[in-house]
Amino acid sequence: MHGSGIPIWFFIGVLLFLYGVMVFGYGLYELSTGLYPQGVQLTNLHTPIWWGGLLLLVGVIYLVRFRPGRIAK
Repeated sequence: MHGSGIPIWFFIGVLLFLYGVMVFGYGLYELSTGLYPQGVQLTNLHTPIWWGGLLLLVGVIYLVRFRPGRIAK
């Protein structure tokens, strides 16, 4: 991929963003329906929402930082 102009970190950002959307969406679904896995401790922390939000944030940072056509410094 030499000379293509698209850094590999951009694709990693896309993956992090997509995984964040899926995990965050599942967390919102879990929260709205009240369906929690049986026997799981600390379900009131809603970890899928936190982790999904973190993945979304990191994915957006990578997408902006390594977007195609941007000159890396």
